[in-house]
Amino acid sequence: MSETTASPQARCRRDAAFRPERPDRRSLISTLALARLADLDALWDAIADKPSFAWLKEPQRGAAMVRARAGGTGMTFNLGEMTVTRCVIQLETGEIGVAYVAGRSRRHATLAAIFDAMLQRETGAGRPILHGVERLAGEIIERRRRAAAEAAATKVDFSMLVQGADT
Repeated sequence: MSETTASPQARCRRDAAFRPERPDRRSLISTLALARLADLDALWDAIADKPSFAWLKEPQRGAAMVRARAGGTGMTFNLGEMTVTRCVIQLETGEIGVAYVAGRSRRHATLAAIFDAMLQRETGAGRPILHGVERLAGEIIERRRRAAAEAAATKVDFSMLVQGADT
């Protein structure tokens, strides 16, 4: 099914994080944006040969409108605004990295952009940064599973409440 003929549900990517079966740039950038800053810092500290880079756009804070669908499939509406930080860097070897992250962390946006650029030039055996991002993706997926399990534990079946009221 093509992207244009797919239903809204099919086009929606709930797990926008890294997809191990096809590590495309979109999913890598998404994983870097969703990762915790402490995890990105640890990955950065593990790099022995840190690259030099130049700012094309220094980290800037702004707002983005969040849109939602009524019931997940209905009409769209503006849910509200959220703070977003973005930046663009260029490595001395020419690769350009971009990042848009939720919140106000300039450091998170900078590290995500640097890793995006480094992943573009990373080739050959080993690929340590790609392996680090794979680990981060696993942690993101596990955090989502835990949050879903916690939410499911609080689910109330209102049909039972209605039946109980009639007796």
